[in-house]
Amino acid sequence: MDSLMLALVLVALAIFARYVKRKHLVDTLDKMPGPPGYPLIGNTLDLYNFKFNLTNAVESWTRDYGEIFRIWLGNVPFVVVSKPEDLEILLSSSKHIEKSELYALLNPWIGEGLLTSTGKKWHTRRKLLTPTFHFRILDQFVEVFNRSGDLFVKKLLENKEAVNVHSLLTLCTLDIICETAMGTKVEAQNDSKSPYVTAVHDAVTSFHQRTMKPWLHLDAIWKMSHDGKAFNSALKVLHKYTNDVISNRKKERESRRKTSLKSDEDLGMKKREAFLDQLLDASDSGADLTDADIREEVDTFMFEGHDTTAAALSFILYNVAAHPEVQDRLHEEMQDIFGDSDRPATSQDIQNMKYTERVIKESLRLYPSVPLFARTMREDLPVTGGYVLPAGANVTVSCFQMGRNPKHWPEPEKFDPDRFLTENSSGRHPYAYIPFSAGPRNCIGQKFAMMEMKSALSKVSRSCVLSLRSSGYKPRVEGQVILRAPEGVYLKAAPRRAMA
Repeated sequence: MDSLMLALVLVALAIFARYVKRKHLVDTLDKMPGPPGYPLIGNTLDLYNFKFNLTNAVESWTRDYGEIFRIWLGNVPFVVVSKPEDLEILLSSSKHIEKSELYALLNPWIGEGLLTSTGKKWHTRRKLLTPTFHFRILDQFVEVFNRSGDLFVKKLLENKEAVNVHSLLTLCTLDIICETAMGTKVEAQNDSKSPYVTAVHDAVTSFHQRTMKPWLHLDAIWKMSHDGKAFNSALKVLHKYTNDVISNRKKERESRRKTSLKSDEDLGMKKREAFLDQLLDASDSGADLTDADIREEVDTFMFEGHDTTAAALSFILYNVAAHPEVQDRLHEEMQDIFGDSDRPATSQDIQNMKYTERVIKESLRLYPSVPLFARTMREDLPVTGGYVLPAGANVTVSCFQMGRNPKHWPEPEKFDPDRFLTENSSGRHPYAYIPFSAGPRNCIGQKFAMMEMKSALSKVSRSCVLSLRSSGYKPRVEGQVILRAPEGVYLKAAPRRAMA
């Protein structure tokens, strides 16, 4: 009887503690502005009215309620923040690094790799993986960027009419990430219907559907849905491919250890190593990495490293086509670096592409590949204006909205790469521009992505003249996990020398 009474008391205390925490959360959020909601569903109906286009919804709410406001999706609270001063408080902290619970939707695909893990596991992995993105390592991938970029330009120029550059770029960046992450050539640009390429497309497409439809967040509904079944079928192909690559690579390495023949390294010809090889090196050196751990990180590289870059490059090329004066200056920079030579770019050439980098940054300001990202608060965090980000809330960072705020960007809709000249950047809050996030949990692959984008843009600038599909054409933008143009980004390309 005493044991039963004790159990009842403990249950009652747990319920009371949960009630107190929930009441504190609700009371704190009630002090913030935000759209009125409905019982049980919160603001889900409002999101439905925006056709689940998150960027449009956040843009409207920010206009109505300011740079910090709260919404409820069902019984899940979100605080949307686009004020740089508040973001600095949040993102610079080494305590508030836990990703939103929504990122758990990715676990079936990428497990608990660097993108989704938290706590000690994240700290350990981040420390382990950071050296793999050192410039010395990245330099060896320039040859891959050049080769894949040349093929992209060839495919682009094969089209005499306007072409959806996003479709071509998705295949190009998939070729690049497969070779740099796994050391394998999938030849996506030459075989877009292969089982692996098809599986990547199906997994990405169905996952984006899940993120946009709250009812698909429920596992029971998701598994029975058409998209859920397509997703799981695609994952079987992707995981088998990654597992086979890891297994075969380990066998190759073991075989090389046993052979008495001198390796390329012994002969002074250092072989290019994929990220997978560096993970296996770390495992061989005593790092606590199982094959499952290695697959998590390789799959994470694959997920983060191709769709985001393809989206970014699509909008970059659109902005270049829409602004002939920018296109002319890009070509002038290529002439300054390469002259009339058609030699491939070196890592030093890429480093010297200063205007090219400013063009990329300006495009990312207007079209950040990841328009929104989120943190889960585990304890209260005071920010400006007397507001508190309460424990239990999901704090959503709106990069898309922040890049268009006239407080930080005069004439925000104007495309002006020279905003990023040093003399024009002084006085701008450093957290007003965070397309790769910021603080300890910023994007580990941003140097890789910038080199890849500069390489691709330089290839196009040296070989092509871009123009819009039609006068005044502007692709419709939709905010999902990745910013995308649902109907594609259609541009025309003509060979530059033929126009000279």
